[in-house]
Amino acid sequence: MYGHRGGILWFTGLSGAGKSTLACELADLLGQQGCRAYVLDGDKLRGGLNADLGFSPAARTENIRRVGEVAALFADAGTIAISACISPYRADRERVRAAHRAVFHEVYINASLAVCEARDPKGLYRRARAGEIPQFTGISAPYEPPPSPELEIRTGEWPLARCLGELATYVQQRFLLSRAA
Repeated sequence: MYGHRGGILWFTGLSGAGKSTLACELADLLGQQGCRAYVLDGDKLRGGLNADLGFSPAARTENIRRVGEVAALFADAGTIAISACISPYRADRERVRAAHRAVFHEVYINASLAVCEARDPKGLYRRARAGEIPQFTGISAPYEPPPSPELEIRTGEWPLARCLGELATYVQQRFLLSRAA
């Protein structure tokens, strides 16, 4: 109906890597092209749907499970769901992939810890280094990069325009149906 397949673009990466920025830019671009896309932003979901969860390993696992289920509902409705969650554990991402294999696309938003700390848009790394935020991913809690994502976007090395272009090309190749059809 919308000229594209529904699916899940699962952005994973450290805080400050550019997940939310790219997710919003991509959703805007797709909207301009007549596509239905929706951003599932980790920070917003933590403040609402997942407000009852903390940051223990078990709570992080449940957070990702819930986001995966919501993303799958959007995909089933023909929307391109763009999940922008740190999702630090490889096993959690793999569970979402296994549950929704036909529509799941893992996108590694790759920026080094040093780059993310230098950006630190919310001051979280500074607070984590000062001991104010326990279990902070990349500092006092692990982040497990994906070994073979469907797409890797090197936000620590590439300008925004290239990052967005790579994402748009991927979506065009994997999701868009022939406009003539």
